[in-house]
This record gives sequence, C-alpha cells and structure tokens, in this order.
Amino acid sequence: MVGDLKLNGDPRMIEVAALERREGERSAPSRSGGAATSMRPAAPPVPDPEVGAKAQRRKFTAEYKLAMVEEAGRATDPGAIGALLRREGLYSSHLVEWRRLRDSGALGALSKKRGRKPTRNPLAEENCKLKAELVHLRKKLHQAEIIIEVQKKVSTLLGIVLPEAGSEEENS
Repeated sequence: MVGDLKLNGDPRMIEVAALERREGERSAPSRSGGAATSMRPAAPPVPDPEVGAKAQRRKFTAEYKLAMVEEAGRATDPGAIGALLRREGLYSSHLVEWRRLRDSGALGALSKKRGRKPTRNPLAEENCKLKAELVHLRKKLHQAEIIIEVQKKVSTLLGIVLPEAGSEEENS
C-alpha cells in the first residue's frame, strides 16, 4: 500500500504512509516483545523461595511417631485421618509402618538411627588414650634428663661438687 503511493516529498503524504505502516505492520521489536536496541540487561529470574537448596530427609522422633499413631487412633470422624496426614505432611504408609512397629513392641525401633553402626570397642579407645599419654610422658622425661645433664655440666664448670645420688639415700 505504501509502495503504491508516490510521496514526492509531500510531508503530509509521508506522515500518512508512516501511520499506515504502523497500523498495518508490526516491526521486529514489537513482535519480539521488546525494543531491539535496549541497552538494559535482562533482569535475572527471581529464585523460588519454596524450594530448598538441597533436599533433606525428614527425621521423626519416637515420641512424634507414637503421638501421630495415637492421634490417628482417636480420630473417629470421616476424613479426620486424611486431615491429620495433610496437616502433618505425612503419608498413610507412615502410619501403617509406625503402627506395625508399635504393635511389635519395638519402641527402640521407632527411633532407630540409620546408617553404619559403631564398631569401636571402649577398651580400644582407652588403650589409644593411654598410649598417647605414654608418648607425652616419655617426651617430658627425655626433656628432664637433658636438663639434668646440662645442670651437671654447669656445676662441673663452676667447680661445684654435687653429692652422689646413692649417698643421699644412705643418709635418709
């Protein structure tokens, strides 16, 4: 349409042609949703605050498990157990497992710890502590012996006669 018009430098005709082009055609920036020569950097996406950086396994104490099983047992209204599960963020399989453990009398199993069991022997720990103490005492003894040797050499240089260790024991 604009190509059919001969503008011949008439300012009114140029303006009409520009209006026709703006109304009929969409330029590339308007199609892409933004200005083509925008100097602003794109805003970084806002992180979702609901998602944690790293997922963590939930840990339930034995008291909590027993309280939930008892509360579910007291629920008599239709849908009360479902409401309890939704409120606490639990699954029905949790209740099934916890009831089974409670019925088997495994209170300790309700709070059992996951992972490798400790295999250390308390006697071995004490043995390690005593060995470390022995090494420390031997270092101190060696240092004391060096100090005594230096004292003997200083007394010899100064001409001080020291009593023999055996003669002190005879006088006592």
